[in-house]
Amino acid sequence: MALQLSDFAQSLTVETAFSVLAIAKQLKAQGKDVVELEVGDSPFDSTASAKSTGIEAIQNNQSHYCASPGIPEFRQAAADFVSREFKVDAKPENIVVGPGAKVFEQFFCEAFLNPGDGVLVFSPYFPTYLPNIERRGARMVLSDLKQSNEFRPDLADIEKFLNEDPSPKAIFLNSPHNPTGGVIQESDLKAIADLIRGKNIAVFSDEPYCHMVWQGKHHSILAQPGMMDQCVSAYTFSKSYSMSGWRLGFCVASEAVATSIGKMVNTTLSCTPPIVQLAGAAALNKDSQERDEVMLKFREKVVLLTNKLNQIEHFHALDPHATFYVFVNVAPVCNELGITSHGLALYLLQGADDDFGIACLGGECFGEAGHGFLRFSCAEPNDRLEQAIDFIPEALSRKERIASYLEAHPEARLETPYPV
Repeated sequence: MALQLSDFAQSLTVETAFSVLAIAKQLKAQGKDVVELEVGDSPFDSTASAKSTGIEAIQNNQSHYCASPGIPEFRQAAADFVSREFKVDAKPENIVVGPGAKVFEQFFCEAFLNPGDGVLVFSPYFPTYLPNIERRGARMVLSDLKQSNEFRPDLADIEKFLNEDPSPKAIFLNSPHNPTGGVIQESDLKAIADLIRGKNIAVFSDEPYCHMVWQGKHHSILAQPGMMDQCVSAYTFSKSYSMSGWRLGFCVASEAVATSIGKMVNTTLSCTPPIVQLAGAAALNKDSQERDEVMLKFREKVVLLTNKLNQIEHFHALDPHATFYVFVNVAPVCNELGITSHGLALYLLQGADDDFGIACLGGECFGEAGHGFLRFSCAEPNDRLEQAIDFIPEALSRKERIASYLEAHPEARLETPYPV
């Protein structure tokens, strides 16, 4: 007989981008031309010092176990980096290395959450937040981000959560924000810090896009007075240094919390390869100029994509304040066609044309507040971005194909119109 999986294992949800990626790759293997705008991966090479140092580390046999929180060179480089760039008063003891930023969602939840605790999450939200919160038996409490407010958090919702939730324990912040491109302003962070300072409230500050800020600059809540004692901030090398395949990130926290998370790393991952850490340290210490030049190329892509999308009738996107995503409101189009936003995304990939497709994501992949939106990544050459967006009006005009797609995929039918 087959063993029965636990309730938790059966309830697990995954990052939808990788599910759509799998469909896109299968279609490409069958000969279809697909422009992939679903996954947040960089189209650029890893930075020069990262590559050369990684090769040197391999040649020097830096390929054995190391301390779980990280090698001294990496922890020092990471502490210097957040101190220099974000005015966070960090020491090596405040740093824990890991395989990207995502793993620190789980470690944060294990460090602070007990069954029944409330966790305030701003929606749309990164899809792996929910399973990590539920892993601890905690509750996700949602606050919707609005396009009309530039996708900034509503401070009144934070106050309501702190005052009315039966067991408020944590807040998840994600700025720059995936999928909307919104940015939490420094004044917002100060207000949030003032609301929680000295209370038994922990903050997970998810900051993978810290160098992709197009209007203003990135600020971390860790820089606010007293917040090192109440916050865990997570960073990755995937975006800024185009090192997604290296699987490298780190968190910053108080020494006591960092020590606890280091133990969690020890019991689950053992250690992050020293080869990878040395490459990351070199990137932090030497590659800021190359990084910033690449960020300008990303900004060019974002502007191109936003402008092209806004030329499509009934599409409306803000110029993203940050990230390499464009989150476009397509509710009027979905209502007219009777299709969900993710149904529309999959139609553009699978059903609009036999030979050509666009891979993007419906906003509901990031929670109900994303209904009526599409998320496009900029991770393709500019001419391919233009080719993809130029095809959308043609795809929307093919009413017979849309009807055929809905017939074959009834789950994509929109039962209740989206608010416009």
